[in-house]
Amino acid sequence: MTQNAAAIATLDEPRLVTDTGVAARVAHLIEPVLAQLGYRIVRVRLLQQNGQTLQIMAERPDGAMTIDDCEAASQALSPELDVADLIVNEYRLEISSPGVDRPLVRLSDFLRAVGHEAKIELTHPLASGRKRFRGIIRGVEGEGHGALLTLERTDARSDEEKTVSLPLADLDEGRLVLTEALIRESLRAGKLQQAEEKQDEAEAEDRPRRGPGRFRGPAPKPKPLAPAGVQTQFKKAGGKPKPAGRSRGE
Repeated sequence: MTQNAAAIATLDEPRLVTDTGVAARVAHLIEPVLAQLGYRIVRVRLLQQNGQTLQIMAERPDGAMTIDDCEAASQALSPELDVADLIVNEYRLEISSPGVDRPLVRLSDFLRAVGHEAKIELTHPLASGRKRFRGIIRGVEGEGHGALLTLERTDARSDEEKTVSLPLADLDEGRLVLTEALIRESLRAGKLQQAEEKQDEAEAEDRPRRGPGRFRGPAPKPKPLAPAGVQTQFKKAGGKPKPAGRSRGE
């Protein structure tokens, strides 16, 4: 039976993919710190290009991650990483939102992605010998690592099955493909959220205020959502992270 994404998207919802090496140790260290702030890990990567870069992708259970969320996560994680000293050499810490063409790492990610195109790679090939697929996600059946993903392939040859059932227990990597339909849905979701926030503000201003603070000004505006790939970067040198600005990420 297909589940509802919102019903299972929690802070402790497990990821279907696993980290290895330093990334696994970093994930184990930072997961409880992020959870205290209301965030969860999407992905951890240690890249060896132009020096070392530790990339931590995080989100709230609903998939949102604002610029200020990225900064709060970075400020909380930097001292923990310094004390644990899991990375020997100097490195740059990058905290980012998942972005529109996000990685698919949890069951709720796939449920939200139904109807959209994705690239899926399995750890083990199917009976056909193929382990890389691209297609439209048509549904998810089952729970957790036992779930099966139904994919309508857009990369199938004439002699291959157009629809395949992929075991998420063998998921190695999954990612949404950036399409016009995905961009339109993301923009609609952003506009809807802004409209809801404005409605909440209007209702709060209309309510009579009593007691202390009744003459206080209007509530601060909500922080903007981080668009695809916006990152907060910090330079780590000698245990003291320094801001390095914001830049476009993946």
